Amino acid sequence: MKRSKGQRVRTRSILRRRKSERSRLNISRVIHDYEEGDRVAIVLDGGQQMGMPHRRFNGRTGFIKKRQGVAWIVSVKDGNMQKTVIARPEHLRPLE
Repeated sequence: MKRSKGQRVRTRSILRRRKSERSRLNISRVIHDYEEGDRVAIVLDGGQQMGMPHRRFNGRTGFIKKRQGVAWIVSVKDGNMQKTVIARPEHLRPLE
């Protein structure tokens, strides 16, 4: 049988939510308004599949570039390259 190579393959521990967090939406994260240049951490929320960036960006920090619809465009450094990640606010946490 051919091995699966989907976007969520081998993410059992990354996308797992604690028992107290299951079926709970963190509303403060969703309604948080960012400005251009704000630093954010990308932390994937396994309960929300829409607007989830690739798992390689989990735990990375970046800067908000602009808003695109409901989502935000985040500039992240990946190795020596600067990459753009489109993520919804459920997967972003503000850094102060």
